[in-house]
Amino acid sequence: MTATRSQLDQLVSRLQNRDTSALARAISLVEASSSLATELHDQVRELVGHAAVIGITGAPGVGKSTLINQMISAWRAREQRVAVIAVDPSSPITGGAVLGDRTRMGEHGEDPGVFIRSVAARGHLGGLSAEILCIIDLIDTGGWDVILLETVGTGQSETEISEVADINLVVNAPGQGDEVQAIKAGILEIADVLVINKADLPLAARTERQLKAMLKLREGRSQQVPVVKTVAVEAEGIRELLEAIDETLKAKSGSSHELRHEERARRLLAQEMSQQVKALILAGSDLEVVRDLLKRLRQQTSG
Repeated sequence: MTATRSQLDQLVSRLQNRDTSALARAISLVEASSSLATELHDQVRELVGHAAVIGITGAPGVGKSTLINQMISAWRAREQRVAVIAVDPSSPITGGAVLGDRTRMGEHGEDPGVFIRSVAARGHLGGLSAEILCIIDLIDTGGWDVILLETVGTGQSETEISEVADINLVVNAPGQGDEVQAIKAGILEIADVLVINKADLPLAARTERQLKAMLKLREGRSQQVPVVKTVAVEAEGIRELLEAIDETLKAKSGSSHELRHEERARRLLAQEMSQQVKALILAGSDLEVVRDLLKRLRQQTSG
């Protein structure tokens, strides 16, 4: 399928006019690795920079989706538009997203100020999908105030989110096992805000003490990381959480926002180059540099 310049311009115009059906269509093009996706992304690159991108990660079972549901309600009460990208594990049959998060957030489905989309990880390490940077820019083009990025909750590989989001929330819950594992996974290292959800459980106070003690092991940043207790099912602590997010975003505003956007663009370039190189090698390219690399690899493995 080949799109004319005017058709792409029309799609970008619809994105800017907050047309959610156009946004859904644009994301589908990206997920399908359509040739149109690159052209579309090229057109929106200069239109981004409005939305706050907030990453949310944590082990399965800590209540991330329930927490996000309450956060959406709180932001909508402020009349802010919220987009949620929930990166789900891929279906082993279709390769598509499981869509569980959209089910749990269904009460916002009819709200035009809320956009919820599940995307499949498709085996991509890092807790995200390979197309996430482009998807964020498409949403940003639509003038959304907040983009919530929920990762699959796989643990050790989730630190990639720190290279994508403006700030990162790490959600914990009492009784989730040995918290020391969080340090090994690097999860605490990326936290800008720590959340203890299900804080009405008996072990919540102990979990808070442990997390604060672990933060002291971080060089130079331990005092800058707020620890917020919530009970998402009762909407408790949500106001305090949003206040912590606001303060953290404010502290990171200004030139650092431009720097993070440049870093996202740099990461996108690296991803696109790696995909092209992979395709070149797997296609059996007869380029001299490929033959040379394969020869060296065989020598190393046979030695």
